[in-house]
Amino acid sequence: MSTVALVDDDPGVLDAVGQLLASRGYAVERYASAAEFLSAPAAGGCVVSDLRMPGMNGLALVAALQEAHDPRPVILLTAHGDVELAVRALKQGAFDFIEKPFEEERLLSAVAQAVEVGQATVVRLTELTDLRQRYASLSVRQREVMWLVVAGCANKEISARLGISIRTVETYRAWVFEKMGAKTLAELVRHGILLKEALDTQEEP
Repeated sequence: MSTVALVDDDPGVLDAVGQLLASRGYAVERYASAAEFLSAPAAGGCVVSDLRMPGMNGLALVAALQEAHDPRPVILLTAHGDVELAVRALKQGAFDFIEKPFEEERLLSAVAQAVEVGQATVVRLTELTDLRQRYASLSVRQREVMWLVVAGCANKEISARLGISIRTVETYRAWVFEKMGAKTLAELVRHGILLKEALDTQEEP
């Protein structure tokens, strides 16, 4: 069962929207403020939050989740006239915004999409964490060989570039496949693409 965190300072909205989501099979966690939500243990699923709230508003909530690397997509409920602020939130990382009063199916459709995206993001982050750990286990030379293999270089070319024998390249290559958990070249290339995206913000491979 997917969880939807509902954040709104209006008890009526918490009750009505909460009942709607619960009727469609979602587990609903209700919070009267962004601060209350952020202090609670994180769960999967997505977040549905009012944009304008006392204290921390929806825009600040999105920023806080981004800073915490929380993968849950955020859907913002906005009043008429808040479109400019909502667009700012989208640029900042919000998943969607819905103007009040909204049609039930519009909200339910957005939640279904957000939950799906959130689940895919969690899977990707888990995979990236595993790949980072595997990559960290490689020696400097094994990393060099790995990136050359991913770039499409044949053993002979790798041998010439690194100044080592083809037999040594084959040995390093075998270690790379084993440590990176790749059974095929295509799988290693896919791992490399994911890693490159993650490592570019930290170090050059």
